[in-house]
Amino acid sequence: MPTPDQTRLAEDRAMPRVMALWWALRPLGSVLRFMQSGAHPDDEDSGMLAALAFRDGLNLSYACSTRGEGGQNDIGTESGADLGALRAREMERACDVLGMRMYWHSQSPDDPITDFGFSKSGEETLARWGHARTLARFVEILRTDRPDILCPTFLDVPGQHGHHRAMTRAAHEVMAAAADPAFPSNLPPWQVRKLYLPAWSGAGQAYDDDLPPPPATLVIDGSGRDPMSGWSWDRIGQQSRAFHRTQGMGRWVPPGPGRDWPLHLAQSHVDGPDTALWDGLPRRLGDLALLPGADGMAPDLRTAQAAIEAAQVAFPEFDAVARAAADALAAVQRAVAACPEALRDEVLHRLEAKEVQLGHVLRHALGVELRVRTDAVFLSPGDTTPLVIDSDPGAADALEVELDLPRGWQVADGRLQIGADAVPGDPYPDCYDPARASLPALRATLCLGEVRAGLSLPFEAAPVILPPRRAEVSPAAQVINLARPAAAPEVTLQAIHPASAPARLDLPDGWTAEGSAERLVLHPPAALTPGLTRGRVLVDGAPAASLRRIAHPHTAPTACSRPAELRLCALEAELPKARVGYVGAGNDRVAHWLRALGADVTELDDATLASDSALAGFDSLVIGIFAFRFRAGLAAAAPRLHRWCEAGGTLVTLYHRPWDNWNPDRVPPRRLEIGQPSLRWRVTDETAAVRPLCDHPLLRTPNRIGPADWEGWVKERGLYFAKSWDSAYVPLLEMADPGEAPHRGALLAADIGSGRHVHCALILHHQMEHLVPGAFRLMANLIAPRE
Repeated sequence: MPTPDQTRLAEDRAMPRVMALWWALRPLGSVLRFMQSGAHPDDEDSGMLAALAFRDGLNLSYACSTRGEGGQNDIGTESGADLGALRAREMERACDVLGMRMYWHSQSPDDPITDFGFSKSGEETLARWGHARTLARFVEILRTDRPDILCPTFLDVPGQHGHHRAMTRAAHEVMAAAADPAFPSNLPPWQVRKLYLPAWSGAGQAYDDDLPPPPATLVIDGSGRDPMSGWSWDRIGQQSRAFHRTQGMGRWVPPGPGRDWPLHLAQSHVDGPDTALWDGLPRRLGDLALLPGADGMAPDLRTAQAAIEAAQVAFPEFDAVARAAADALAAVQRAVAACPEALRDEVLHRLEAKEVQLGHVLRHALGVELRVRTDAVFLSPGDTTPLVIDSDPGAADALEVELDLPRGWQVADGRLQIGADAVPGDPYPDCYDPARASLPALRATLCLGEVRAGLSLPFEAAPVILPPRRAEVSPAAQVINLARPAAAPEVTLQAIHPASAPARLDLPDGWTAEGSAERLVLHPPAALTPGLTRGRVLVDGAPAASLRRIAHPHTAPTACSRPAELRLCALEAELPKARVGYVGAGNDRVAHWLRALGADVTELDDATLASDSALAGFDSLVIGIFAFRFRAGLAAAAPRLHRWCEAGGTLVTLYHRPWDNWNPDRVPPRRLEIGQPSLRWRVTDETAAVRPLCDHPLLRTPNRIGPADWEGWVKERGLYFAKSWDSAYVPLLEMADPGEAPHRGALLAADIGSGRHVHCALILHHQMEHLVPGAFRLMANLIAPRE
């Protein structure tokens, strides 16, 4: 693990001053504002955006409906709101690369606009999000950012993700709503001038557009490279996408001709032909001088435009760039002062953006160094930590620096102090601007001659403020298997904050707890029946928060909190007599839950996987989700697993995607192909009827699986169902989303020699985390040795 200084040095080396200045100069070329809209972090068309930003100078923003809470996680175990918080931080880093502002429709973990799982319908999505809520937030975003152009990421066509379809549908509606003075809002109306749609198909691994894309009315040229870095626009885009690591994003783009991005003009509020994005729109500062009524500020606008061009031409001569940028900033500031009232809504946001951009150009051209950092990642009210400000004016005539801190933060004697009134960190901030840091921030003013440039810079890694009362229940979720005698459940109350405060577990009537926080033994009612019981934790007599600290090297830290509580699920699940080996990759907790049921489970190391004799000691093996991709050497061990299976073992493979090293002819004991795109091979309705296709032992031994076992499921039934399979496999279940043909690839079983292979694409791991009894009962059946 690198030290903070080593990380700081690596980041410093990755962005020398000359390149920082180059990237800062790129956005000066235009005043045109381009907003892309999508449903998830990682939906953005990063390569196209890189070309628009760094070649054409467009001012970029991205409006995203959800935080991607329902997505996969390739790097950890965060899920739900925790994953949404992590993906929001990943999106911020992706925005840093592109210099792009970020707006979220979803403003809190309990916002109805959430990634509730895969959807095949835009109508269903908007109904669950709330149509009025979605449109109102979209209007607020457009009226705040004031883009000239709006471009959704996907088409509203059958075969596409319902979330994508909903956002494209909302984009059409918001064009009129944002411009309507009668639409309720505290912000003035704004008319987006153009709405473009992608004129390419969104089909791929997950989606399969049923209809062809609309005809292209113009094409964004993807050829050429950035002249300083030598990178293609697509490669820069992938440098941004690589921060979406939870989703496995980021691919190497080899040298070669770039790809183009065709667009279809769906709506326009400007006159004339549309051969380029900026046709009919002000592209440069100088174009604003041509607006009716701009005569009073026109000379300053033209002066600013000429100075910007001089600054760009002067690169890499730092002094010349600085002088020209200072002239441009002075002219922009005069234009702001001279802007007539009638043009303020049209012009001021563009000029304010230029002030910010020119401030960053001056910072790099003058060699100004500004950094603020602390030693702490997470802080509680009452904590203190050293705070360091590195400040060097470089060639600036003067540099004024001050901290802008949230409520409850104070600095004294070189230490940051967190007061009792400090607000806990927000895991779901509703916007982000790489050029203008939100609190906490370092505010600076640099001076060159008479010109003053304001800067707002973020902390190197702003500490996350934690809730004042906290506790963790370990384990926070338990199952009580009524079918097996077991000791009374035990829990520990730990990470109690304040440490000196009393903590207790508040249980429902009939339950008792004895012992101390270090070891609480729970006694259920005498006649405990199947069902879910909750107990909340009180610290100092008040409800406490349970905390998930989220810190990964590629993102800023964050934290998610929720009420600290214990969930106890009583259920009846008979267990087979079997010694079970589990092979995972850290993406599920199936081994944990099988042990909680009472199964004999061992998590297998590499040495065991490499030994025929060691494997012979197990009756059943469970391969966790994605394990063939993320567990080194597992795919190569497939022949050994096949031999073990043929000798009498029960091999259970949980759901995998086609790209998880799942070779349909080599990984399973007999050919089994996983379907893609996933939209065609999944059932998203978690309440979809499930019909048994046969009376197979897996559906009756040791537990008879019936209708009650399919109740209470969350998110969906399953995904990446099998598409085709060898005749040895028997499909056990049939299910379908409304209006679709039934799927039979959710659960397959094949007799292999003396053993059995079971492939399960149902998301049992997710249901077990949510304490769905039927998932436990079915999993107990899947590990049963062949009769």
